[in-house]
Amino acid sequence: MNTYHKFDVVFDHGRGVFIWDKDGRMFLDFGSGVAVNALGHCHPELVKTIKKQAEKLLHCSNLYWTEPQIELAEMLSKNSLNGKVFFVNSGTEAIETAIKIARKYGKTKHENKYRILSAMNSFHGRTMGALSATWQTKYQEKFKPLVEGFEHFQLNDVKSLEAKFSEDVCGVILEPVQGESGIFLADEEFLKTLRKLCDEYDALLIFDEVQCGMGRTGKLFAYQHFNVEPDVLVVAKGLGGGFPIGAVIANEKADVFEPGDHGSTFGGNPLACSAGVTVMKQLLKDGFLQRVTRMGEQLGKLLCELWKEFPDKIEQVRGIGLMWGVQLIKEISANEFAKECLNQGLLVVPAGSNTVRLLPPLIVQKKHITQAIEILRNVLMKVGKKA
Repeated sequence: MNTYHKFDVVFDHGRGVFIWDKDGRMFLDFGSGVAVNALGHCHPELVKTIKKQAEKLLHCSNLYWTEPQIELAEMLSKNSLNGKVFFVNSGTEAIETAIKIARKYGKTKHENKYRILSAMNSFHGRTMGALSATWQTKYQEKFKPLVEGFEHFQLNDVKSLEAKFSEDVCGVILEPVQGESGIFLADEEFLKTLRKLCDEYDALLIFDEVQCGMGRTGKLFAYQHFNVEPDVLVVAKGLGGGFPIGAVIANEKADVFEPGDHGSTFGGNPLACSAGVTVMKQLLKDGFLQRVTRMGEQLGKLLCELWKEFPDKIEQVRGIGLMWGVQLIKEISANEFAKECLNQGLLVVPAGSNTVRLLPPLIVQKKHITQAIEILRNVLMKVGKKA
C-alpha cells in the first residue's frame, strides 16, 4: 500500500553508519531508520546474538517464560522505574498499552476518570488510540471520529496545561523531546509542574520515549536530563537496534494490569528480547553514553555554525545528544532538502515545522559528523534563497 512518500532508492545492505543501494552506491546514514539503528547497521554483536537465538528458540507463547524476556525486563526496570514491564512490537503498540494502563488506573478511582492529556504538535503513533493522543490534524482528519477523551495543551505553557487539568484526568502522555514535529525539548520547570499536577489530581504521568529514548539524548532515557520521573515509560525504536520491539515500564502505582487486561502474541518474543538485551549491554558499557554526549555536542556546534553561515536559509537549529533538527525557511521544502541530501550521499529525515532531523547511529564518529556537515553545506549552497 502507498502509505509513504518514498525516495527513489532501493537499499541492499549496511555496515556501521553507512548503507549501500542495490547499485553499490554508499550513503552516510544520519537517519538511522528514524532513530532505530542505535548501534548502526549490522553491529557484529547484534548479528551474532540474533543468529544464536534464531538457532535456539524463535517464538514461545506468553503463557510461558523465556530467559531473554526475563533478562531484558530486569535490565529495563533496574535502569528506569524499578517497575513491571510489558513487551510489544512497536512504539504505537506501546502507546496503546500505556493508554489502557491510564484508563484502568482511572477506573480504580472513579467511573468518570478517563480523560487523557497530551501536547500540541505531539506524535504518538497511527493506531486509533495513539492517533487520538497525537495533535496533528494531517494524520487525524481522515480517520475521525477518534477515540474520545483526549485533550491537548501547549508544550512549555503552564497556563495552558493547568487549564486542562481536572479530577477526571487519568493520565498525561508527553514526549520529553518531540521528534516528529521537528525536535522540540520540554523545559525542566514545565515538566516539574506537570509532575506536581499529576500528583495533585492523581493522574499517571506517561513519557513517550519511543524516539528520544535508548541513549539518543546522551542519557539512557531522556527524562533523566530533567530530574522528573514518570509513572509509565514507553520505549521502542532503538531498543531492538533494528529489530521490532517496544516496551512499557510501569512503576508500582501504575501496575494495574491483571491477567486478561492486555496481551500480545508476538510481544516479548525471544528473538526480539535477545536483540534488546544486546543493545542494552552496549548502551550501558562504561563511557558509551558519555561519548554520545560528546558527539552530540560536536554535531550541535557544527550545525549552529552552519546556521550562522546560512541565516538566509536556516531558521533555527534545535537538539540534544544525537537528536537534532534544522528548521529551514518556508521557501525551502524539507522533503526537497532531504532529497538533495540523498542525491549527495546523506540520509536525513524530514519532520514537521519544515525541519530535517539528524539522527545518526549512536556509534557515529567525528569524521562522520564532519562529512555530514560538508554535505549539508553543499546542499545549502544549492537550494533556493529567502525571497
